[in-house]
Amino acid sequence: MESKIEILTTVRIKHSQDLYKIVDSLNRTLKKQDLMFGLALDEKDQDTAVFTIYRT
Repeated sequence: MESKIEILTTVRIKHSQDLYKIVDSLNRTLKKQDLMFGLALDEKDQDTAVFTIYRT
């Protein structure tokens, strides 16, 4: 059975040192609702974080 991941939304925000804590909490809390959250630094602007919500 193939698993498909769908991007629901992507938001660019100012990077903060503790953003990963929010993403980790969201992933732990909402994984049973088939949601997954990602956080990455923008490749061109290290002061910008890219926050993405996925449906799994």
